[in-house]
Amino acid sequence: MQIPRLHPDTIEEVKQRVDIVDVVSEHVVLRKRGKDHVGLCPFHDEKTPSFSVSPSKQMYYCFGCNAGGNAIKFLMEVGKSSFSEVVLDLARRYQVPVQTLEPAQRQELQRQLSLREQLYEILAIACQFYQHALRQPQGEAALEYLQSSRKLNLETIQQFGLGYAPTSWETLYRYLVEQKHYPVQLLELAGLIRQRQSGDSYYDYFRDRLMIPIHDIQGRVIGFGGRTLGEDQPKYLNSPETQLFNKGKTLFALDQAKSTISHLDQAVVVEGYFDAIALHAAGITNVVASLGTALSLDQVRQLLRYTESKQLILNFDADAAGTQAAERAIGEIANLAYRGEVSLRILNLPEGKDADEYLHTYTPEHYRELLQNAPLWLDWQIQQIVANRDLKQADQFQQVAQKMVKLLKLIDNSDTRNHYIFRCAELLSLGDGRLIPIQAESLVSQVAPNYNNRTPQPFKKQQQKSSSSVPLTSDRSLLEQAEALLLRIYLHCPEHRQAITEALQARDLQFSLSHHRFLWQQILTEIAGSDLADSLVSRLQTRYLQLDCEMTVVSHLFYLNEKTERDLLRATQGVQAAIACMERVMCEKRYRLYLEMWQDTDPQVDLERSQSYYELLYTEQRRLQELDRQRQFSLTDLI
Repeated sequence: MQIPRLHPDTIEEVKQRVDIVDVVSEHVVLRKRGKDHVGLCPFHDEKTPSFSVSPSKQMYYCFGCNAGGNAIKFLMEVGKSSFSEVVLDLARRYQVPVQTLEPAQRQELQRQLSLREQLYEILAIACQFYQHALRQPQGEAALEYLQSSRKLNLETIQQFGLGYAPTSWETLYRYLVEQKHYPVQLLELAGLIRQRQSGDSYYDYFRDRLMIPIHDIQGRVIGFGGRTLGEDQPKYLNSPETQLFNKGKTLFALDQAKSTISHLDQAVVVEGYFDAIALHAAGITNVVASLGTALSLDQVRQLLRYTESKQLILNFDADAAGTQAAERAIGEIANLAYRGEVSLRILNLPEGKDADEYLHTYTPEHYRELLQNAPLWLDWQIQQIVANRDLKQADQFQQVAQKMVKLLKLIDNSDTRNHYIFRCAELLSLGDGRLIPIQAESLVSQVAPNYNNRTPQPFKKQQQKSSSSVPLTSDRSLLEQAEALLLRIYLHCPEHRQAITEALQARDLQFSLSHHRFLWQQILTEIAGSDLADSLVSRLQTRYLQLDCEMTVVSHLFYLNEKTERDLLRATQGVQAAIACMERVMCEKRYRLYLEMWQDTDPQVDLERSQSYYELLYTEQRRLQELDRQRQFSLTDLI
């Protein structure tokens, strides 16, 4: 099929919507490493990954064969397809409306491009007009409001281009049409004027309002938000939808916040214009506002392009409307969060304040601290479920439990679900530790009655007492690599040797695998008997030869290749991850022991002993969860 030429708008929309990691992952097994993803290059044979994908740059590059480009180029190369075929396929996949560009349409395209440029121009002039009006006698009340009520200085007012729309019905209309001679149709297309019902004249869309220009990502004015200075409704009025402005796809102040979002690897979303402006004025510049509407997926995906770890904090007002806005936003983002595509947190400021009000009383440092401690979205939702509820009342207890079950059913990841089942069980037990396993078992029976593998231990006693029934993650291969990593760091990074020794002693750890344990004994012997720590590798090799020992299983630790050299650049994280992995093995052994003892004890006969074993079991379980957090952030990248 002959594909007609695609419209430039279609091509640009596809490039904006597509995610290169999603595209490449269908053809290459990628693994997260730092800010990028790596895998084996599909364009040449290799055994060591040299193919890198950058989400922030939306580019790929192979350090082996120098292949590189964007998502479209990748699919063209992999599938030997034409540019149009790839773009059309991506448009269908990402539900982008397809427009074609036939020869007869070229003149129309040029007209449209010219129209858009004229709209940008006229909106920029309108913005200057509003700024000028703010400094005139008619704008005195608006300027006083900004400086006194909002505590904004002239520098911030200028930075955000704030202005004033005069009270008169036709002031802007006369300025742009009669003085600047712009066509009236352009003003209407830009959303600056409206036609009267009589059809014989026009009036200004914004009147007697404080004007807040809204910019696109390139910093061009595309619309306005207007706050009334009187009793007019609505309190805030946005520009109507135009060719340039779509409030569901636009975020206020993103043009000013994007660089800080990338630098801090975190984006903060607030509800109102002045919340964002006040935070920027206070030096907290990774903040955008949602234009008073529910946060949409388009807006979220825009933000996520600028944060590698996909950290997003919603700071909506703590009143009922703000809570509803947060819940609506969560509804839009939930699927992304469940899949791990966004790390979502919710911040409600104390005393029901919004960000602007909060900064009138507290310092920016206080706000940053609240951001740092903002709860994860699931924790926040659980807090909302139990808020103002008396769980001692049977009806309220039942309502809370039912809402918890509904929430827990939405969590697909078994580890995450187990964690929150236990959290909910703690809340429902009202501080009585003996009730936690009972409440947890009740939740499990409602959340996943036929999914025993997801039943969190030690919530349910198993009839079969084999340790295989316990969903633990002990993996000899992972342990092998963790111990090897720790030994390699010790051998090649003298500056980390003391830290490794102290960590092993502090946690009372030993190497579990016999060949690693033997090597560690030889290391301790050499260190104790010589001051020449820098020649440790050479002396160990000699010792192995002298003892006539088999070196094959450990010889790879004495040499470095490109990958292991890179691993040593993050030796501190490697030590932490490896130590956590080793401790987890010991912790699992204790867990199984306590589990068996707990299962063998009948609580009806010896409640105190059963409770004692359960508490030990619970302690080990929480420690296992903590160790998983310590090791997962870097171990899979390092080994």
